[in-house]
Amino acid sequence: MTRVDFYIVEDNHAQARQRLACRLAEKAYAMNHTIYIHADDRRQAEQLDQLLWTFRDGSFIPHSLQSDKVASQAAIVIGYDNEPQEHNQVLINLGETVPSFFSRFERVAELIAGDEQARQAGRKRFRFYRDRGYELNTHNLDDKTS
Repeated sequence: MTRVDFYIVEDNHAQARQRLACRLAEKAYAMNHTIYIHADDRRQAEQLDQLLWTFRDGSFIPHSLQSDKVASQAAIVIGYDNEPQEHNQVLINLGETVPSFFSRFERVAELIAGDEQARQAGRKRFRFYRDRGYELNTHNLDDKTS
């Protein structure tokens, strides 16, 4: 059964969640996991694409946008409007809702920002998973996401 982890970032800055997504992707990649990062829209996906190259000095995290021809060969894929074609081990959700395909993953990382609107959306997702009997874990993080 899918395990769901909620990561709560106190920082309200939009890039705080994206930086956390990069850190989680880097960690999962180092463990040889395949990762799908789900963004809300194209703009967010493209921002994350750029950030994965630059979020940490000396870091190299090979990845691809889902629309790229080589996406099926990448260990980390970023998408926003289509269900991933490949089976992946980790889903990092930057979206405001639960993706319909979440149960295909061994692990889901839900990233929640510090503002009230994001918290409310996160609570809704938490109830969604809880009401369906998924194992839930919560990690409260400080604003040091880089």
